[in-house]
Order: sequence, then C-alpha cells, then structure tokens
Amino acid sequence: MRRHLVNGFYGVLDYGAHPFGMLLVAPIVLHRLGAAEYGVWMISTAVVSAGGIIASGFCDANIQRVARLRGTGSLDSMVNAVRSMMGINLVLGVALAIAAWIAAPYAAVHITVASLTPVRECLICLRIASLLILVRAVESVSVSTQRAFEQYRDAVRVSVAVRLLTLASAALIVLSHRGIIAILVATSVFLIGGTYLQFRQLWRLLGERSLWPVFHPDETRALLGFGVFAWAQALWGIVFGQLDRVMLGVYLGAAALAPYALCIQFSQPIFGLTASGLNFLFPYLSSRTATASQAELKRMVLKSFACNLLLVSAGAAALLAFGPRLIRIWAGAGVAHSATAILPPIVIGSALMGLGVTGTYAMQALGLFRTVACISLAGRSAVLSLMIYLLRHMGIQGLAITRVFYGSVALIVYLPLANALGMGRSKTAGASSFAAGHELTVGRELNEGSTL
Repeated sequence: MRRHLVNGFYGVLDYGAHPFGMLLVAPIVLHRLGAAEYGVWMISTAVVSAGGIIASGFCDANIQRVARLRGTGSLDSMVNAVRSMMGINLVLGVALAIAAWIAAPYAAVHITVASLTPVRECLICLRIASLLILVRAVESVSVSTQRAFEQYRDAVRVSVAVRLLTLASAALIVLSHRGIIAILVATSVFLIGGTYLQFRQLWRLLGERSLWPVFHPDETRALLGFGVFAWAQALWGIVFGQLDRVMLGVYLGAAALAPYALCIQFSQPIFGLTASGLNFLFPYLSSRTATASQAELKRMVLKSFACNLLLVSAGAAALLAFGPRLIRIWAGAGVAHSATAILPPIVIGSALMGLGVTGTYAMQALGLFRTVACISLAGRSAVLSLMIYLLRHMGIQGLAITRVFYGSVALIVYLPLANALGMGRSKTAGASSFAAGHELTVGRELNEGSTL
C-alpha cells in the first residue's frame, strides 16, 4: 500500500508541477516581453507538447507489454520490447519533427501578422520546438518503461526538475533582457539533459543492456497491434480537446470564449489529478493479469474504483462550492457572472471523465486497447454531432451541457470490463479458465490490430 501511495503522490506531482510553476513565471515573462512574445512562447510550447503526445502515443502499449513481461520474469523479451518501442518512437518523432520544420515558415508568417514580433524570431522558435518533438519522443520510451516497473519516483523527480529549471531559467532570461529564442535554447538544454538522466535510470533497471532501436518482429507486432488504438485515441483526444473552444469562438466570438475556457481550466484538474494519481494502477494491474485469478483482479478493480470515486467526489464538491468565488477573484465580476451558470455542467462532465479512469486503466491492463479506443472514438464522434446541435440552439449553455455527455462516454468502458472480469456471471470458472479466456481475447485483439 505504501508503494502505491508513493507512486500516486509522484503521479500528482508530475501533473501539477508545470501548471503551478507557470502561474508564477507567466506574469514575469508577460510583463517583460509583452503579449506577442509571450504568445510565441506558448505556441512553441504547445507544438512540443502536442507533437510529443502524438509521437509517444504507443507508449501505453509499452507500459502494458513491459509490465506483463515483468510479471512473468521475461527479461530478454522486455529488452526487446523497449528497443522496439524506441524504433517506433524514433520513426514517429522524426516524421513529426520534419513536418513541423517544413510547416514552420508558413505558421510563422500567420502568427506574426498582427504583432510586432519578427517573423525570423518566430520561425527560429518553431523550428527549435520541432526538434524538441523528437527529444520528447525518445524520452517517453524511458519514462513509460520505468512506469511499467512501477518506479515513479526517479522518473518524476527528473521530469519535475527539468520543468522547474526550464521555468526558472525563463524568468531569469527575461529579467536579463533576453528574448524567447534564449528561453527555447535553455529549454532544449534542460530537456536533453533530463532525457539522458532518464535513460541512466532505465539502464539500472534493465542491467546496462543495449537500448539501440531495433524492430524485433514479435515485440513490434505486439506493440503496434495494441498501440495503434492508444495512438489513435491520443490523437483524437488532442483534436477534440480543443475543438469545442474553436467552434465557440467561431460561432459566438472571442468574448464568449473567456468564461467557458476559464471553467474548463478550473474543472480539468478533477480528471487530470485523478488520472495522474491513479496512473500506478495501469502497470500494477498489467503485471498481474498473467498470474492473478479472476476474483483477485475483480477485488483490485473494485478497491481502485472506490478510491477513484472518493477523489472525484471530493474535487467536484470543492469546485462546485468554491469555484464561483475563485473565478470572481481570478477574472473579475464580469467574467464570473457568465461563468457561474455554465460551471456546474462542466464540473460534472469532468467528474464523470474522472470516474472512468479506473475502468480505462483496467481495460488497457488486460490488453483491450481496441475496445477502449472504439468506445472513445465512437462516443466522441456522437457527442460532436450533439455539440454542434446544442451550440446552435442553446449557445454557450448548450456547449457546457455537452461536456456532461462527453464525460459520460468514459463510463461506458465499465460494461466490457464487467464482462471481462465475469461480474454478474456464475463463479464456477477458476483462475485457469479466466487466464485462458483472457489470453484468447488479447490474442484476438492483437491479431486484428496487426492487420490494420
């Protein structure tokens, strides 16, 4: 239990370090450099973040695969899986970095058209960001493998140190009258150094074995078969996560966007902190699916859901009680008046998404990535149609209500999970029959995925 609490703490720390650090540093950069330069910094950071997420979208499959192999003691297969993951991420990282590098000149012209920021400065920043996508893709292999070993502390310490040093250097750079390019260069130095330290930790776990990328046939097939669905889910999550704000801005104008975006920012931690705090469940359950009985897995999932429910309920209740007052303090009475009416459905939507965390991790631990992705993609596509309808007929209130349906989609995952764990069926099947059935299910999904 103590190990799980420690991993949960470091998961929350990993999630919260950067946004809380930004709250302290952003005013300094904004005041010293102005809104236009600050905007270039935010856009460059967004390119690195979004590109890194897409390039490392297969890493959930790496966590599941390595944790499962660790549970059976297959060290050689683990190393082959990590090296194959390195090859996959390098291919994706290089492709995205090249695409971002080529698109940078066109983006720089449009970004600077209404500001005094030089196009060349913006171009240099975007191209530095494009190279950092590749660094993030490589780093994620080490971080995901350490999580598969249920070793969160060392990986999070390095990542948090890199983020805080990056933010501190940004403040010092602008205070010394330097610009955004210097901030991006410092970010590159810290991120590359952090990636090296992450791999030093990984070598300790794997016994100083070579991690040079190689596409091992069996492990590559396994990672691609599961991972393609996790990757598609991550890609669609990035698109859908921003689409509602784009549609609102286009349909009702930028002024209507402020209270909605603020409510999203305040409610997002309900899901984010829950997902980060319970992330240890994914490798923990993955490492035990091959050896634990059906009854044992069921007990683990039910205990996890109880913790999940407690975390989400506490966060949602606190935000519903104090959210309007916090928004008034943060943004003023004008924005708070518009935000108060739409905050409850947005909070409820985020809470429902948070309740789906245990189910999603458990399904992925069982290797059922395809089922999770299909539920997510189909549900979000249906919600997209509802979003367009409610936005046209109810305006911003309709868009807020859509968040409730968006969050409800995450709960559908418990239906196939209950079936996979035999909930509601007779308990005559023993551990061996469950293991055999689970292997058949995972094998079927893997074979279907590898034919895509």
